[in-house]
Amino acid sequence: MAKVVTSLLCFSLSIALLVFSTNAVDANGSSSPVYVCDPGRFSKLGLQMSSFLFCDSSLPYSVRVKDLVSRMTLDEKVQQLGDFAHGVPRLGLPQYEWWSEALHGVSNVGPGTHFDDVVPGATSFPTVILTTASFNESLWKKIGRAVSTEARAMYNLGRGGLTYWSPNINVARDPRWGRITETPGEDPFVVGRYAVNYVRGLQDVEGHENATDLNTRPLKVSSCCKHYAAYDVDNWKGVDRYHFDARVTEQDMEETFLRPFEMCVKEGDASSVMCSYNRVNGIPSCADPKLLNQTVRGEWDLHGYIVADCDSIQVMVDNHKFLADSKEDAVAQTLKAGLDLDCGQYYTNFTGNAVQQGKVKETDIDKSLKYLYTVLMRLGFFDGSPQYVSLGKQDICSDENIELAAEAAREGIVLLKNDHNTLPLNSATVKTVAVVGPHANATVAMIGNYAGIPCRYMSPIAGFSGYANVTYKTGCDDVACKSNNSIFAASEAAKTADATIILAGLDLSVEAESLDREDLWLPGYQTQLINQVAEVTKGPVILVIMSAGGVDISFAETNTNIKSILWAGYPGEEGGRAIADVVFGKFNPGGRLPITWYNGDYVQMLPLTSMPLRPVDSLGYPGRTYKFYNGPTLYPFGYGLSYTQFKYNLLSFTKTIHVNLNKLQHCRNLNYTSDASKTRCPGVLVNDLRCDDYFEFKVDVQNVGSTDGSDVVIVYSKPPAEIAATYIKQVIGFQRVFVNAGRNKRIKFVFNACKSLNIVDYAANTLLPAGDHTIFVGNGGVSFPIHLNFNY
Repeated sequence: MAKVVTSLLCFSLSIALLVFSTNAVDANGSSSPVYVCDPGRFSKLGLQMSSFLFCDSSLPYSVRVKDLVSRMTLDEKVQQLGDFAHGVPRLGLPQYEWWSEALHGVSNVGPGTHFDDVVPGATSFPTVILTTASFNESLWKKIGRAVSTEARAMYNLGRGGLTYWSPNINVARDPRWGRITETPGEDPFVVGRYAVNYVRGLQDVEGHENATDLNTRPLKVSSCCKHYAAYDVDNWKGVDRYHFDARVTEQDMEETFLRPFEMCVKEGDASSVMCSYNRVNGIPSCADPKLLNQTVRGEWDLHGYIVADCDSIQVMVDNHKFLADSKEDAVAQTLKAGLDLDCGQYYTNFTGNAVQQGKVKETDIDKSLKYLYTVLMRLGFFDGSPQYVSLGKQDICSDENIELAAEAAREGIVLLKNDHNTLPLNSATVKTVAVVGPHANATVAMIGNYAGIPCRYMSPIAGFSGYANVTYKTGCDDVACKSNNSIFAASEAAKTADATIILAGLDLSVEAESLDREDLWLPGYQTQLINQVAEVTKGPVILVIMSAGGVDISFAETNTNIKSILWAGYPGEEGGRAIADVVFGKFNPGGRLPITWYNGDYVQMLPLTSMPLRPVDSLGYPGRTYKFYNGPTLYPFGYGLSYTQFKYNLLSFTKTIHVNLNKLQHCRNLNYTSDASKTRCPGVLVNDLRCDDYFEFKVDVQNVGSTDGSDVVIVYSKPPAEIAATYIKQVIGFQRVFVNAGRNKRIKFVFNACKSLNIVDYAANTLLPAGDHTIFVGNGGVSFPIHLNFNY
């Protein structure tokens, strides 16, 4: 969304308070939130509220919204279709700014929120890629709840909106993509589970989680899953997102790119989806009726609205030059495709003319407005939300939320190397530490992008100062590290310290929105800094990498002087404290990598713009992600060490699944590696099955070490080996479990066969295949076969 940020900054401050400029805030930050259908408000406006049916709370939302929209003129209607809805004063309808962000905390990106003396900051949690590394679904939801509480408090104080365009749930297909920091990683199922939990945390109102009528289910705040679809090229070697055409097979769309969005809508009940800048197979995603009306609105049954990424309609006209459309053509195309709201001004400026020119019907506008105002009614914008009235300044940057931010960072940090059990360090013997490197005193870098103003910063220096006497040397002036002049001072500090912590890596100057990487190396002289310091150090060297995407640090992995390596992502406002807690053993790391860390030469084998997930043999392109790439890696997906050791003991498991077919359920052929592998009934369309067959297993997770700790149990399924051109394996479930030293914990997994054992064939059919499937527990040696057959 960076494109529109710059164009709106000049008036964002004036807009920010328009959500409800009448919210009363006293000197202590207490608030009296105002809602549309407040009799006192209408009285002050000189209007009789009883004459407006849309304010009659005894009526269904559908009736009220129809009444509201029917009262508007065409000119008034189009003024409500941009992210800044102008309101209708004669109806008592106030202005509203739809655009707010809450990717990992309430952000000041977007004019719907702002910080000032009343609300100087909000809790900044770790960026999504690190939080995902915790593989802790309850944590993901808990963070969502904390963020929505702070958002509601800011709304009460007139500093925030109710509609938040988060999370980003694009799959991290390529390690060079600049926005990996915003995403939950490379596995579509994990991305989808993150989306479901975070969205539920943001949106769910206690007691209404399972409402029967989802179109009227109350919302705490509204969440939006983005960027739909096949969006993962920002700006790479002259190719940018405003011009890129993602050429994607239907198989990859179904299997990878659409799956997290389907989960977000169907399981998370997200109230919004945002379409992306790029084209998909020649058609701008915001103008594709198959993607929007047919899929999101139709097949998935979205209970909410579809919004364009900012200025996407303008991008269609000026950059994609789609069908040589005029501005009026473009707004007509997108409205009819199912786009309800324009983050920008194209709808506001050109939709009226499009109706007058006969390019789109006024009823198409009405339909979109009904979706939009139904969401606002569910949010209490019209009737108020009494359960949230008491939220105020005391609920923002609370001690509880700050501690949650630290806990999220600790749970996400991944231990990549730990020779001779060097970590954790012992504060009784390690009295002095040299803390060096471009991230040694990191603050802003820790909160990544789409961040607001944090409650505070806890830098690595501050964190380590709580455990030992710190000597700080930069070693590099910044992440770019274009000079080696400061390396000598860092090396000198390491010579006398009991231990040396090197904090290196990337930041938003290297990987960010509108900035993809071209390689996987550390920038500038960082490698020289690390090797030189490690060569002369007195005590053990611990390397901490801050990054989103993987970095080829194979030199450090093989350097015997570097005893331990941690990946800390971008760990949020409490990041320095979390890193120090892990290094000194207050917390035993249990994070797992949510992306593959490739060797540096991987990206020389294929361009970022090549979309296929499977290998392209004719071009010599390898596969992408752990599901389709079986070559060498630095660290595989799901990798992570601990200060203790875990062992799995498989107790019981389902051995066979018998699926009974009726005469209307027909067998389908599959592509096999040889004709000899064919069975009588190779597979059946999932949509043709009742899908009421399950399999399960129980496993004891034993902590056989001497330290309490958490283990992430990741479960994979592998399809029958004879099926050609399918995935190597896929995640079907995971649990994070805490086990005391010397003890064990029994856990049970239950899976639906259709969801966990399906494949997507070349024609994009989702099929349940017969044969011998394999279930892997963790990345180790525990597995069991499960045979599936069809009875007919």
